[in-house]
Amino acid sequence: MQFLLAFAVLGPLVGAAAALLPAPPGLRGSSPDQAVLRHGVTVTGTILLATVVLAIGFDHDHPSKMQATTDISWIPALDVRIHLGVDGISLPLLVLTALLTFLCALYSYFNMPAGPSPKAFVALLLVLESGTLATFAVLDLLLFFLAFEIVLIPMYFLIARWGGEARQPAAWKFILYTLLGSVVMLLGLLLIGLEAGTFDMVALATDNGRGLSTSVQVIAVLAIGLGLAVKTPMWPLHTWLPDAHTAAPTVGSVLLAGVLLKMGTYGFVRIVLPVAPDGMQTFAPYLAAFAVVGIIYGSLACLALARSGAGGDLKRLIAYSSVGHMGFVLLGIATMTPTGVNGALFANIAHGLITGLLFFLVGAVKDRYGTADLDTLAGATGAALYGRAPRLGGLLAFAAVASLGLPGLAGFWGEMLALFGAFDPADGLSRPAFLTFMAIGAFGTLLTAAYLLVVVRRVCMGARPQEAHDEQWAEPLADVRAYEFAAWTPLVALTVIAGLWPAVLLGLTDPAVQQLLAGGKS
Repeated sequence: MQFLLAFAVLGPLVGAAAALLPAPPGLRGSSPDQAVLRHGVTVTGTILLATVVLAIGFDHDHPSKMQATTDISWIPALDVRIHLGVDGISLPLLVLTALLTFLCALYSYFNMPAGPSPKAFVALLLVLESGTLATFAVLDLLLFFLAFEIVLIPMYFLIARWGGEARQPAAWKFILYTLLGSVVMLLGLLLIGLEAGTFDMVALATDNGRGLSTSVQVIAVLAIGLGLAVKTPMWPLHTWLPDAHTAAPTVGSVLLAGVLLKMGTYGFVRIVLPVAPDGMQTFAPYLAAFAVVGIIYGSLACLALARSGAGGDLKRLIAYSSVGHMGFVLLGIATMTPTGVNGALFANIAHGLITGLLFFLVGAVKDRYGTADLDTLAGATGAALYGRAPRLGGLLAFAAVASLGLPGLAGFWGEMLALFGAFDPADGLSRPAFLTFMAIGAFGTLLTAAYLLVVVRRVCMGARPQEAHDEQWAEPLADVRAYEFAAWTPLVALTVIAGLWPAVLLGLTDPAVQQLLAGGKS
């Protein structure tokens, strides 16, 4: 188990270095480009297998216990250690990261985005995977910061070199926002480590803030929270996200929404809640307020983009929807209750599955039409996906109703539990205020349903064109291809399974959350 976790974290780095080497003659296939893309599929598939075996071997009777741990002294003078471990909170995120990266590598093998050498693309994809897996596996504050930062550079280059229009400004905006947030976060992490005398996250969580004064906790939560809020992203620190998603290649958008956004909310649960509970209680009402504003703002922005004549971009719309969905995650965390935090963790996984699928589908639609402009996709006479590519249209409608929180699919449980947590927040928090936040969040679910149903109606439905000059819309489109079916089926299946059997995921997270909150009410 120790070897598997260490291999999952470090294996992609070795694979990235190997991707830059010349392919052996016997493994080149039809071209060196094909060989390196196949290498990416092989490495990410191996890492996925390792995380699945890790999940199977995980002691499910004790999910609150850190397992597969490695603890080696690295910088003795600062008591910084190479400390790895996995529990019921981090295990689902590790598997989700490995799965989405493998599916992106598989998709890219058949549909490589336009840009420079595939060698660099595969190497950056693997470095990104390693940094993300490390973020969810490390148990030292400084290592967490290093892993948190590793992912920024490969994502910057994926957007800047393989993205679409306006990719350079979007990439610069992404890197500047996240780096500035990280600088502030580092100051908070150093404050906690130096004041407590250790950077070990397990020891700090066990101490539960008793070794830190209230003023230190408040300052630390403010600093760390700002850095994590940029990555989440929380309104009003979200403005880098729509541009980055719109410009990124399909696989970049999938990983950005499905994995990178989870790093911010994971930091709130793993570090802020257990290490500085008094500071978190001070800022919890403000975090909840920003969260529900983000829910409403994201939904209204999507409605504005979805209306006829607005010239809205479908990728940009899905990006704004992420602001709203992550608002529910932040609301659940702000309640400081097991119910709310479990809902936040469930919504994290559900968002990764559903929004990852949505970006895959929007990328496929853009490939076929040559645009993601909603007015063009809708067409004056109905460029209806149901009639032209019925399987693609059906999958897009499925992902949309999953995203709006239809009961029986994964999107429902996280949002519902977050709202339930707001109904009865932790002791010391204002219940009238959180009841107000709950009502606003519930209204946001209605707005979410409205804009997603508008998108389905405009893109998937419509009459067959009748006039001669509209005959271009009558031609059939290529429906779901074999490699697309292979890449999307796991996300569809897991969305259904998580919706029908939520206890599989909640059974992992709940004991770990109970322990992190150190006696928080159930």
